[in-house]
Parts: sequence; structure tokens; C-alpha cells
Amino acid sequence: MKNITVIGSGTMGNGIAHAFAQCDYKVNLVDISEAALQKALATITKNLDRQVQKGTITEDAKNATLKNITTYTDIVAGAKNADLVVEAASENVDIKLKIFKQLDEVCSPTTILASNTSSISITQIAAVTKRADKVIGMHFMNPVPIMKLVEIIRGYSTSDEVTETIMKMSKNLNKVPVEVNDFPGFVANKILMPMINEAIITLQEGVAGVEEIDTVMKLGMAHPMGPLQLADFIGLDVCLNILRVLQEGFGNQKYAPSPLLVNMVTAGHLGVKSGKGFYDYSSGTKELVLAERFKKKVAELA
Repeated sequence: MKNITVIGSGTMGNGIAHAFAQCDYKVNLVDISEAALQKALATITKNLDRQVQKGTITEDAKNATLKNITTYTDIVAGAKNADLVVEAASENVDIKLKIFKQLDEVCSPTTILASNTSSISITQIAAVTKRADKVIGMHFMNPVPIMKLVEIIRGYSTSDEVTETIMKMSKNLNKVPVEVNDFPGFVANKILMPMINEAIITLQEGVAGVEEIDTVMKLGMAHPMGPLQLADFIGLDVCLNILRVLQEGFGNQKYAPSPLLVNMVTAGHLGVKSGKGFYDYSSGTKELVLAERFKKKVAELA
């Protein structure tokens, strides 16, 4: 299995393409937007340059990695000859189901179809295909080129052979694959998202400020990043979507998203990607959101 197609060229998609290409897989990176593809290539090049500067790869290795990546705006052309397709589109169930239905029609019957979903049911995704045994989850962590973990999610019908193949392939990427079962949020986000949500509720209730909450979790719990900064990094819209999947999937109100999170997403404050979340990134550096304005918003919801 040497021919890989990655659907979606955003933060996760370009990271997944980078990881495969650097391990000498031939990668077709597919996105409906040519501008998004060019931005993805620029990001991959920048990240490779950083690796060269650190001495972890050579200039030749960088050039070989870039040579392994071909971009497409046509999903048919980009996916028809793939041995493995990894979907990394938006965390939206309708978009994912549409993509997998199309991939099932386009790809060879032997092609394995994987999703990088962080919470959506692999069984539900597989149900729109005629190859449920060949549909699996590959949940990479961000930033993909650096983070070692890959959650390998078995759907209800995913075969042992496909699971073993993807576990082995993940190890070939110098990752550490962990097999988990198909429940909402899997392992990582079933544990992480309630913690992030509780941090937002703690802020909303006025127990402490943004920086104080993050400092407590960093210094007290040895977390490398506080939960509010991490939420900004993940994307507040993504956090909200995952919490809603958990709430609906388990039918439990303990996963209900904080009203403050809902309001921030509605206002377009999504974290790093929008330039502002719990911190302000518009100047290119992480700064606390203006305290008085933020406290007023919190007070309105308390």
C-alpha cells in the first residue's frame, strides 16, 4: 500500500499528507479549493523547513517529501487509484457521509477508506458504503508531524485484516497506534472534551480567569498546555461539535456545551484559526483577550 489519498487540505489534512509523504508514500492531496491546496503546500514546506533547521531531516529529504505530494481539486482523479483514502474534511457528519458515499463509488473495491474524525461514528460512516469491512477510523493528533498518537477506531463491521493493516501502516509512519472501539468521542475526546467544557464553565461562573485556569492545570496537573489555550488550538467550533456528538450519542446532559462556548462560536471567535478565542492571536502572538470586555461577556451569562 503505497498510494495514499488525503481528502481535505486544512490543518489536519496537510499534516497527514506531510506525515505519509515524509515516509515515502505517494500522496494525492484533494480539496475543492485550489487556494486551499496552495496554502497547504506552503504550510507543509514551512514545517519541513523547520525540520531542516533543527537538523531532524536533510534538505534532500525535504525535497523528496514535497515531490511525493500531488494536489487535485477533483476527488475522482485524486482517489481512483488509491490503496488507502484518509478523509480529513470538516467535523460535520453530512459532509463526511457524502464524501464516503462518493469514495465508495470511485475507488477500487480493495481500497481501504479511513476517517480522521475525532468523534463521529465509524459505523455510521461505513453504513453509506458497500465495504463496511474496509472502513476504519484513523484519528491523528494535531500537529500531525509531531504528535505520536493515532487512535485506530474499529467500526462494527471493520475486519481484523483491515485493522491489522492500518495498525502496521501507522507504525510505518513512526506513530503509536492505539486500537479503540466505536463510541462517541472514542477515548481521547470522550475524556478531553468534558475537561475543556468544565474549564469553560469554571470561567463562565467567575471562579477564576483564563490565565489562572490554564496555570492551575499546567502547574498543578503537569499539562503542557492549559485547557482554554488547548481549546483555542483545537478550534472552539470543533470542541462544540464534538460535545454535541457526545451529548447526542450518550443521551447525557453532562456533555452539554457551556453557553459561553456556544456564544463564542456564534460570534465567530473560534480560537487560533479566527485570530481570537480565549486568547488574542491577531498580532501573531498569544495574548489574553481584553480582560474587561471578556469579564463583561462572562458576567452576562453568569
